[in-house]
Amino acid sequence: MSNGTDSHRTHRRRAVIASTVGTTIEWYDFFLYGTVAALVFPKIFFPGSSPSAGVLESFSTLFVGFAARPVGAAIFGHYGDRIGRKATLVTTLLLMGIATVLIGMLPGYATLGFAAPVLLVVLRIGQGIGVGGEWGGSVLMAMEWGSESRRGLMASLPHLGVPLGLLLSTAAVGVASAASGDAFETWGWRVPFLLSVVLIAIGLWVRMRVLESPDFAAVKRQQAVERQPVWAAIRKHPREILTSAFVRLAEQAPFYLFITFVLTYGTKHLEMPRGELLNATLVAAAVGLISVPLFGHLSDRFGRRLIYGIGIVCTGLYAFPYFALLDTRSSGLVLLAIVVSLIVHDVMYGPQAALIAESFGTNIRYSGAGLGYQLASVIAGGPAPLIAAALLQSTGSSAGISWYIVFCSVISLIALLLMPRRSAPPAMSAQADPERMEA
Repeated sequence: MSNGTDSHRTHRRRAVIASTVGTTIEWYDFFLYGTVAALVFPKIFFPGSSPSAGVLESFSTLFVGFAARPVGAAIFGHYGDRIGRKATLVTTLLLMGIATVLIGMLPGYATLGFAAPVLLVVLRIGQGIGVGGEWGGSVLMAMEWGSESRRGLMASLPHLGVPLGLLLSTAAVGVASAASGDAFETWGWRVPFLLSVVLIAIGLWVRMRVLESPDFAAVKRQQAVERQPVWAAIRKHPREILTSAFVRLAEQAPFYLFITFVLTYGTKHLEMPRGELLNATLVAAAVGLISVPLFGHLSDRFGRRLIYGIGIVCTGLYAFPYFALLDTRSSGLVLLAIVVSLIVHDVMYGPQAALIAESFGTNIRYSGAGLGYQLASVIAGGPAPLIAAALLQSTGSSAGISWYIVFCSVISLIALLLMPRRSAPPAMSAQADPERMEA
């Protein structure tokens, strides 16, 4: 029996590592785009526009990637619930990685003219579809290999890919910026994109060694695979999907202000050094390696809704102090503002995966959870930098942006209260879980 338990633990460890490594790579790619979109793309791909219009156009291409994410969730949710989590995770990694490398090779407007921003949008759509399909598979692979009592923690571990990806992408931009100097806007920004090919190779090697999740294997044994899982999720669980999307409003919209728009706000509006802001983001991302699993664990002990609700309230309360700290232009206070902003975000992000995934049965979980999670990209993460940039341009003040964060928090709190309460999915059968057999 101990051999079976040891084997289960080995495969669980591999599943968690593969999920986390893969999400790290994909979020490295995604965050890299957001960082460079704020710093470089207005000049490279929209040189004929005014500085403020160039920023808006650049963030518009960022939004396109978010808009594509629900499409990726639907496509890969279908196959993830039909043929399994593993195969879809390999495909999403390849799609995201190839699109990122090609962005690094894409000539600018000076060479290709109007075709340059068009091709940028196409590649950004590829990135968005890849990330849209990635989340459901990676979270479910880790969560479904874990015990029910630790699902909050297990499902939060792939979310470490966010601070790790942010850490790697910010560091890569920082190193490339320092190494290339004044040439960063001509060729230096391309280096971090091209380095993605190395990460893809590592991610594929790790993911090919993982077995299918026990929960999905049990669904296949019982011949309970849903023929049209996406449609079944939409038809049977519309409330769960919609509340999953809106509950993320307070988490995702402010997050992209905290890690993407802050670069534009800091360098253009406050005239702060780019390197100082990047370094502060690095520190905040490193703290996330502790805070994300911590709040996932706390959700196992005190409940998903309680921890998540605390995060929503804290985000709303922090909206005005955040910009007040930034506006001081003091290095220490700016660092404090950015670090605290991501800790507040992680109070929600830690328990979020389990909160959403447990709303759906195993045979439609990839589709339902993925759709709900990624729909937030259209209403939250995608438009957030655009809305913030427009508010700043029209008012010249951060007050409107702070009220926008408060608005997002109010909507998320309402969605959390309306989210249907569903008991945790049935335990895996003893046949699928040697540890439970032994117990």
